[in-house]
Amino acid sequence: MNAVNTEMLIDVWQRLLADPRKSWVLFEHGTCVVLTAPDGELADQATEILGEFGSVHAGSAAGDFGVIDLKDVEGWVVTGHHNDVLTYVGLDEPRDQSEIAVGLLGRSKRHRDGTELRIVHVEDKRASADAAQ
Repeated sequence: MNAVNTEMLIDVWQRLLADPRKSWVLFEHGTCVVLTAPDGELADQATEILGEFGSVHAGSAAGDFGVIDLKDVEGWVVTGHHNDVLTYVGLDEPRDQSEIAVGLLGRSKRHRDGTELRIVHVEDKRASADAAQ
């Protein structure tokens, strides 16, 4: 993934996850792990979650997905069997923009991120959440 794509993905997730209490970790192919209870090293926590819930196993819950059509950002978010593991699919990525094609593409991106586990960005909101209290 090149720097332009990484910067674009960071921008997309910053807009989608604008909640000042939500820390998150972005992986190379667009999968984001939202850390609802951030603890310790965020990269380690996210890697553990994605390592367990990122890989796709057809015919199991790990093969399931949902597609969310985004309003404020062009593209979709593909969900999986863990509520806090989300994958962004840009408007220009799938040739076929049917829900099934978008979902399968997002699922394959999540699988790559779940097996390669290459982090490109960590958004640590713990300090700002503490200051807001």
